[in-house]
Amino acid sequence: MECISVFDMLKIGVGPSSSHTLGPWRAAERWIKELKEQEVFKAVLNVKVHLYGSLSLTGKGHATDIAVVMGLLGSDPETVPTENIDTIISKLKIEKQLHLDGMQKVAFNIDEDIIFKKEFLPFHSNGIQFEAILVNGDVTLETFYSIGGGFVVKEELLHSKENDEVFKTFPCPIKTGDELLRYCEEKNQSISAIVLENELSLRTGSEIDVELERIWNTMLECMYLGCHTKGTLPGGLNVRRRAYEMHEKLKGDLSYSNPKEWLGTIRKTEVKFRQILKWVSCFALSVNEVNASLGRVVTAPTNGSAGVIPAVLMYYMVIENHKADFEYIKKFLLVAGEIGSIFKKGATISAAMGGCQAEIGVSSAMAAGALTELLGGSPEQVLVAAEIAMEHHLGLTCDPIGGLVQVPCIERNSMGAIKAINAAELALDTNPKEVKVPLDKVVNTMWETAKDMSSKYKETSEGGLAVGVFLSDC
Repeated sequence: MECISVFDMLKIGVGPSSSHTLGPWRAAERWIKELKEQEVFKAVLNVKVHLYGSLSLTGKGHATDIAVVMGLLGSDPETVPTENIDTIISKLKIEKQLHLDGMQKVAFNIDEDIIFKKEFLPFHSNGIQFEAILVNGDVTLETFYSIGGGFVVKEELLHSKENDEVFKTFPCPIKTGDELLRYCEEKNQSISAIVLENELSLRTGSEIDVELERIWNTMLECMYLGCHTKGTLPGGLNVRRRAYEMHEKLKGDLSYSNPKEWLGTIRKTEVKFRQILKWVSCFALSVNEVNASLGRVVTAPTNGSAGVIPAVLMYYMVIENHKADFEYIKKFLLVAGEIGSIFKKGATISAAMGGCQAEIGVSSAMAAGALTELLGGSPEQVLVAAEIAMEHHLGLTCDPIGGLVQVPCIERNSMGAIKAINAAELALDTNPKEVKVPLDKVVNTMWETAKDMSSKYKETSEGGLAVGVFLSDC
């Protein structure tokens, strides 16, 4: 079994894609570390990067080449000033020189030394190979796979015993929904309490709080930025940002000066039913417009679905419970992370493997379950909510126009958030003993659906809307 922490599912990074941007970025960092461990780092003369499968087919639209360069430079996606990325890349293109890990200059032409290969490697559709030519003429080649949500693996290490050994440190090792419910029943605790017990075996309570608060603050700042930025998204589709205008109409004369003050001000306003839908959509759109602009977001469980969970959590704080403090945020994120890990262990969270059901579907299930616990639902009802949300995303394809995480990706976050709220309400009025489809069945069904789905609909931009809409029409 895999040991997957909440902090594996909710990671801070740079958009627009966790599998095509954050994953390759992290892979480049790992490769540099391996070069140093092999004591050949200082002997590197030239670097080449080979992108395969989905990374190649939609890599330009997902800024995979830019992410690889940033990783090779040694920049941290959690802290790098995102506004400086364009300047860094422009300078590199002019100088045709790479400052490897910020320590050593090597020859590098981004237009020639990052090679897009349409063929798929057998292990996973997101393959990336790093090639180093050394001063003595030797060549080293390492292959990594970006498997979704910013997770990066090497095939030969995936089946090692290392993961199992770490997993066994969890007091409550969980792979399925049934196992999670069994611990809840045995210990007479909520899902968030069980997840917290596991996290405490890896970190102290204060460390957990600091990291969860950092994740929430990143989400809040991302929503704030998206709601206060107008213009057109980069990439060539000329997609106009909508969160700004929606937010202007919704907020009216409200006054504030920072994200936390903004949240406090919104929570004091009276919101009518139709406005609720607009606020939730605005929150979700804002995040994914920032994501599409190479901004900083939180994978939840991926970048492409990063808007669902913060939008639903904001819904709870603005509409359901104006007095909700950090403890509520903490419970929400713990539950969401655990539901996401169940999908990752039993199916996939990679659109390149399972289509958009693996991204928006999973994020909607995560948000639905987390909201249900905050609204007083039992552990059984939490999993019912997650099942309902995923059940109505089954078969959803990933067919981004132009390979960009914009159309239909941004709007899908809004729809996923609304579905999550509806799923939570349905679950709260459901007797779990009468449920026909348990969560574990829908996880398995999602995986079987993913395997049956044509590769055209798995983040390749070779089917669906990606070919049904001409770029010239955009």
